[in-house]
Amino acid sequence: MAAEGAVLRLENLSKRYRRDRPPIFEHLSLELKRGEYLAIMGESGVGKSTLLNLLAGLDEPDAGRVWLEGVDLYALDDDARTLLRRRAVGFVFQAFHVLPYLTVEQNVALPLQLAGAPETQRAQRTADTLAAVGLAASAKAFPRELSGGEVQRIAIARALVHRPRLVLADEPTGNLDPRTAVQTLTLLRDQIKANAGAGVLITHSRAAADTADRILVLDASGLRPLPA
Repeated sequence: MAAEGAVLRLENLSKRYRRDRPPIFEHLSLELKRGEYLAIMGESGVGKSTLLNLLAGLDEPDAGRVWLEGVDLYALDDDARTLLRRRAVGFVFQAFHVLPYLTVEQNVALPLQLAGAPETQRAQRTADTLAAVGLAASAKAFPRELSGGEVQRIAIARALVHRPRLVLADEPTGNLDPRTAVQTLTLLRDQIKANAGAGVLITHSRAAADTADRILVLDASGLRPLPA
């Protein structure tokens, strides 16, 4: 049973890609509560992005369980997982993945449109979210007309507009200069908390990780606190 009040809980999670190879990781356990923003660091190849995919229900673990909002993610079929993910999870990626042929506000409104939200709700929620990330004046602009930091803020707004309980960010500022990266991640953290959600940041950068409430390191021994 998932802990009461936990947005996300992992129990003995294990994953391998080939039976003749060692597991990428095994026996990972973790609990993330509402309002908590966690950074996970680790060397390339230790499975950080694989772990993020498992947290989102995009891959299948070999063992262990993941609960999202008290729901056993891998007890659901694919369609039910997709619906839960669409409602409860927001994603921010390093490559932004904004759509160049849509305006800023159209990009941000897309999750609400996919969820079937009424037009009036979409308009208000999109406007509120753009204001929160400082892009209200750019609502009618196209991504190509904005800076890299502003485009990443579009991605953040899109991840937050449906007020997900869990935000997953995979190296979201790897293409930004250090100052803009820290400003962007601080904005992401503050908005996650303002929406009463929880967040997981995957990063190689200690400066990026320092914007989180706590930092864990993923390596061959599992998840452990960052050494002092």
